[in-house]
Amino acid sequence: MPLPLVSVVITTLNEGKNIRDLLESLANQEPPYEVLVVDAGSTDRTVEIVQEFEKDFPVFRLLHGPGSRGHSRNFGVQHAKGEYIAFIDGDCIANAFWLQKLRKYALPNRVVAGRNVQIGYWAFDLGRVELLRRGFDITHPSANLLYPRAAFLRIGGFDPRFVTAEDIDLNFRAVESGLEIHYVESAVVYARSRPSIHTFLRQAYWNGYGRKQLSLKHGSLWAHYRLTRMLEGQIHFWGVVRLALAVFGYARCRLRETSREWKSTPISLSVAVSA
Repeated sequence: MPLPLVSVVITTLNEGKNIRDLLESLANQEPPYEVLVVDAGSTDRTVEIVQEFEKDFPVFRLLHGPGSRGHSRNFGVQHAKGEYIAFIDGDCIANAFWLQKLRKYALPNRVVAGRNVQIGYWAFDLGRVELLRRGFDITHPSANLLYPRAAFLRIGGFDPRFVTAEDIDLNFRAVESGLEIHYVESAVVYARSRPSIHTFLRQAYWNGYGRKQLSLKHGSLWAHYRLTRMLEGQIHFWGVVRLALAVFGYARCRLRETSREWKSTPISLSVAVSA
């Protein structure tokens, strides 16, 4: 049986320092596949570098889709031809067998999540706290996820209102709709830690903000977590700083947004992301 086509969707914004490494790692993946790079308005050399690959490799396509990460990813899926959609971030590097491993376990009713290996300064690794829903961990990041395209469209795609945690929201709705999440340890993506104190602190803040957005949309998802579990592996200077910024972001979202806004104006992406 011929292998199904996989569309790799990447969103970028000023990833000129990293995008070449990612595209080189994708140039020799197991076919058939295509790579759609959705640029959100880069002002560095990101677009120029992608255009070089577009000329040399027919599987690469550059698209322009400014907006949130969720919006840009939905835009990419809208233009994808594959039966399955693989998501990876612009500052990552894919293992040579990444697509092969994801595709091996792909099914129409299954989300496949790979393993993310952090590279860079260990203290700037933002990490994640496992959150289970219907027996599945829904915190697998969109830097290494494969979705059946039909299922992705059916559940409405990414919610573009999220500043972060849009992947947790997507996975939440996926398992609520009856999909399973299958973890494949051998499907490896190398993800860079934040390159500077500024970007680390900013991401910690927005992570906290996004977690509150999750609560506004879905209720108290984190109520059963003990503080000790949240602190596991964080008892060091940068861990405490990260938690403080996340709490600040969480509180800021609580002041600025309300559950009424999230639940009274539901967003349907089935129109914007049509088959």
